[in-house]
Order: sequence, then structure tokens, then C-alpha cells
Amino acid sequence: MTNVLSPTPIVVNVDALAATALGHWGLEGATLRPINRTENSIYRVEPRGGGRPVILRVHREGYNTTNGIRTELAWMRALQAEAGIKTPQAIPARNGEDIQVVSHPSVPTPRRCVLFEFIDGREPSPEHDLVPAFRQLGEMAARTHVHSVGWRRPPFFERLSWDFEHCLGATPNWGPWQDGPELTHQQRPIFERAVATIGKRLRAYGTAPDRFGLIHADFRLGNLLIHQGDVRVIDFDDCGLGWFLYDIATAVSLIENDPNLDALLAAWLEGYRRVRPLSAADEAEIWTFIMLRRLTVFAWFGSHADTVLAQTAGPGYCSFSCELAERYLARFG
Repeated sequence: MTNVLSPTPIVVNVDALAATALGHWGLEGATLRPINRTENSIYRVEPRGGGRPVILRVHREGYNTTNGIRTELAWMRALQAEAGIKTPQAIPARNGEDIQVVSHPSVPTPRRCVLFEFIDGREPSPEHDLVPAFRQLGEMAARTHVHSVGWRRPPFFERLSWDFEHCLGATPNWGPWQDGPELTHQQRPIFERAVATIGKRLRAYGTAPDRFGLIHADFRLGNLLIHQGDVRVIDFDDCGLGWFLYDIATAVSLIENDPNLDALLAAWLEGYRRVRPLSAADEAEIWTFIMLRRLTVFAWFGSHADTVLAQTAGPGYCSFSCELAERYLARFG
């Protein structure tokens, strides 16, 4: 998830640490411009004296481990080298390591930092026809899944899981859905029934290797770039173990009320099938994954209430989620 940064004291503190981190890459004196802050703080870095910009990511505390970040960077390299999917590549620091642990007096604990190359492209706009982009996105998602199934994971492999337990169950990565904004006593039973139905259907669907594996887990429009007709993907910070069809749900995250949603889903599936088959059983659960993602984001809004995204997209999100849940239950409940 991403949002535009607003100046707060904690951001100023992280800014100071970010400026210190630049020295690890020989970028002392470069200009830092905050881009977004959700789980992490992201900066566009303009080298002193000119040159191509780069992207600095300062990781938040307590989300991904060092091995988790190493796994993410290894998969991004492998996707580009072996599957032809353009991803931002990590730039090793002066000591040859991708990940630098940086301290600053204004921040209580050290933070892990990674520098990425800057890749060209523009974010797809909901104001334009998104059908062609979704067709490309579906094809690219299938290519990541084919690669995921065949990838030989490194010995340090470690990533978050996006199974039911870690989305809406007892140990959710983004907090309990019950803490989502604007949830009323009247709506809660509807959500409870929807969550129970999602869990039941996912248990029946299962986690066979052709259905469950390493996924991007955040294919939202904000994490896509289009350059000369080519779709590129950024921000693998949430990549982890989950159902492959969870990625179609993330593609429509926050735009589930788009009047062209059916056309977007159809385009994604058309592109996907160009590379990887889908069974009738797979397609039957698409709305289960959309609801899984929808309520997981609802939990995120509750646990990240101080972010700009939660404050702008959160109002009304519960009401429409409840409407979607009622439709889902009418069909599957």
C-alpha cells in the first residue's frame, strides 16, 4: 500500500536517518525527496552534480526481517533475469551488500535501508481505459507465477504468508479486521459471516503447489508503471506466500466499485490465460479472493489510521465492503 507523505515529526526523524544512509552508497550531499510512507519511507534521490535518480527505501521496524528483504531482492533479480519482467534492481552499497543497517540519534533503533535503480514509466490512471493495461497485467502476473513455481528458493528464503490465518484469522499481518474504520454493530455480523464463508471456501480450495506459492501480493495500480506499452512492476515489499489468484484481487484493490470492474477482470483473465491455464474451480473463487483482499485492506486501514491513504480512502470503505459482503453471501453463503 502506498500514500503521499505528509510532514510529521517522525518523518523528519526518518529523513535525517535517510540522509545518513546515503553515505553508504557514496551519495553524500544528494537531494532527498519523500515519495510515500506506509510500511516504509521511500525517497527519490537526486545525486549531487546531476545523474540519473535512484530510489532509497528505509524499512519500518518490525515488518520484514533481513532474510525476508534478501529474499525479496533475490526474487526481483531472478524475475528480471529469468522471466523478462522489468523490476527495480537493488544497488549494492560500498561494502558490496544490498542491505545497510543505519543508525541516527533521532531514531530510537537502527533501520534497514536499500537503494534501488530508478525505472521509467507512469502509473496507469483510472481516468483512462484500463482494459489494455489489465490484459498486460494478467499476462505479467501469470509469468511471475510460472517463475514462482519453478524458482529454486535461496537457503535464506523467508517471507510473510498471505493465507487466511495471516489475512483475516488469529494472526493477521495487518491487524484484526474487527478494528477497521466505521464498523457498526449492525454490520459486524455480516462481516463475520463473510469471513467464515471465505475461510470455509479457501479450506476447500486448498494450497496445492499449482494454486499457492510466492506471489507479489500488491498488484495495485499504484505499483505498476507503463513505459512504451510495457507494464513494469515495483514495490515487492509485500511479496509472500499466498494463493496465485490473490494477485487478481490485489489488481482491483480500492477500485472494486469501478463500473468497468467486470471488463477489467475479464481482461486480466484473458492476459493470464495466454501464459498459464486456469480451471473452472480457480475462476469460481475469484470473488472469494476479492473479498479476502477487501477485508484485509479494511484491517490495514484500522491499523494504519494515521496514514494519508487510510484517511482519504477509509471513509465509506466499510459501507461498500458491507454491500460487497452481502452480495458475496447471497451467492456463496
